[in-house]
Amino acid sequence: MQRLNCSLEELKFAPGGTDAEQMTFSGYGAVFGNVDAYGDVILPGAFTQSLTDVGAGKAAWPVMLLQHGGLGLGAQDLTPIGIWTDIAEDEVGLRVTGRLAETPRGREVHSLMRMEPRPAIDGLSIGYVAREWESGGKPGEPRRRLKRIELIEISPVTFPANARARVDQVKGVPDIRLAERALREAGFSRTQAKAVLAEGFKALPLRDAEDAHNEGADAVAALLRRNIATIKTSARR
Repeated sequence: MQRLNCSLEELKFAPGGTDAEQMTFSGYGAVFGNVDAYGDVILPGAFTQSLTDVGAGKAAWPVMLLQHGGLGLGAQDLTPIGIWTDIAEDEVGLRVTGRLAETPRGREVHSLMRMEPRPAIDGLSIGYVAREWESGGKPGEPRRRLKRIELIEISPVTFPANARARVDQVKGVPDIRLAERALREAGFSRTQAKAVLAEGFKALPLRDAEDAHNEGADAVAALLRRNIATIKTSARR
């Protein structure tokens, strides 16, 4: 089994909800078209067959280990620290959502991910079996172009190798900084943007709140979604 490491940009745990909900995170386990530290590049569609087999019950869900299970010498090394609740390909790469377990190790990883001013654990890594690939034969070409991958496990890790895979959402809520920037792009001041994110449009002075209401909540929401999508796309380039 081979491994591909991917770094996380940020882990931001949303307030409220149950403890289990607060221990969820999402991001990219792999990014298409990016040469990793081992000289391999994953092509779009490489995970399609593996994910189809998982959905059909022909293959097991990839497990969530810590550091790939370490040396794998004992039961604790190979005991999962949580589960992956959603895994899918999109135009960027392999999008994953996971939930850490309410166990000592799950809570430990959760605590390390939430440390300030930066996470103590800030990487993801996939464990896979390469089933189909093209070998590079010219100088400067990737060692392999991976066309079909059997996904085995995905782990939070300490030392990532692929800097383009990012975690940008928790519980499906956009990064608060992206939301604030989108509000600024929509014409709100920094103070207004922070107030809206904290308390909603009711936090604005009456006239400003009425203006936002008159524009239509759907229109404002659509504008924010477009701005957030544009910002996130630009950040990946």
